[in-house]
Amino acid sequence: MTTLTADSADRPTMTPLTALTCPLDAQPLVRDGQSWCCADGHRFDIARQGHVNLLPVQRKRSLDPGDSKAMVSARQRLFALGGYQPLAAALASRVLALALAAAQTSQAPLAVLDAGCGEGFYLRQLACAAGEQNLSLTAAGLDISKHAVLAAAKQSRDAAWLVGTNAALPLEDACVDVVICAFGFPVWQEFARVLKPGGHVVLLEAGAEHLLALRKILYRELKPARGEAGLSAAESAGFTISGEVEHLHAGLSLTSNEQIRDLLTMTPHLYRAERDGLARAEAMTALEVELHAELRVFSLEDAQDKA
Repeated sequence: MTTLTADSADRPTMTPLTALTCPLDAQPLVRDGQSWCCADGHRFDIARQGHVNLLPVQRKRSLDPGDSKAMVSARQRLFALGGYQPLAAALASRVLALALAAAQTSQAPLAVLDAGCGEGFYLRQLACAAGEQNLSLTAAGLDISKHAVLAAAKQSRDAAWLVGTNAALPLEDACVDVVICAFGFPVWQEFARVLKPGGHVVLLEAGAEHLLALRKILYRELKPARGEAGLSAAESAGFTISGEVEHLHAGLSLTSNEQIRDLLTMTPHLYRAERDGLARAEAMTALEVELHAELRVFSLEDAQDKA
């Protein structure tokens, strides 16, 4: 799964995953100049920034699904403050541990899909960490938001940046080693389809204390954490949890009203919170918030092992 040869530092840390399929008929896509084409003649042009839209209109629930341009911009500014860096580092460390554990069985680069990649923050951090260990990746980042994928493509052309949906991944069967899903929407049956036998999903989800200080301002009554109730779908798709859940904690210092508004804009709380709670938050000029995430690894059972 992972390249560990002496000359690996001379090669790109991350290169684009090319095992793409047509979102209309699931046939393999082949690069033809500045387009990706299938045997039935469906053609998907590569944008000037390097990304490609593989989200057909019939799979859209709105004209502009996913995060808005304002949400993407706000998230980029918040990520630049560094508070989310420990979460990204922990996710990268877990992925690379999986890669190193499998290095004895394969010398191919680790194939990674970031499902719900946003503006590419977590995938870029993974690439940086891989480079420090002289490991190679072949990667795709996919998001339903065209604004998020555009922002990702503007920052890096080393991955295949795709507008698409987790509900119908435009990727070939059994083409990736690891799926990462950070604060996203896992679709376990699709993850199982695109993973190689024995592959893994590394899932990063909000914990019970995530943004607790902000939520206390926004809501009169806090909803309980989801817990593990949503994990049964993973088991139904053939996954088992590997190891213990890792609780990650970090802090984020917001020192201006603009930063607090960015935090509101980048989260669903802007649309869910009560009006008086939003008014309280938007009037503040400083806020210390907790970042709490739960990191889990799910392994897809190898049919040979099962037999």
